[in-house]
Amino acid sequence: MRLTRPIQPMPGDLATRLDATGLRAAYDARPPYQRNDYLGWIARAKRPETREKRITQMLEELRLGDVYMKMAWRGGR
Repeated sequence: MRLTRPIQPMPGDLATRLDATGLRAAYDARPPYQRNDYLGWIARAKRPETREKRITQMLEELRLGDVYMKMAWRGGR
């Protein structure tokens, strides 16, 4: 699959969180568009509190496996 949106870089602190929570494999298993959307969504947060809330949501959705941006996702399990 080829993404049409600009590719978002992975922030170092987010990579550390993925590794520390054991969710790196779940993140890597997501389609490229989802990974890119998560990174862009997190990067667009203006306040640190909002950024943290978005990171927490992404980690929880990765942990659950069948949710993407608060929507059911069938590719997860």
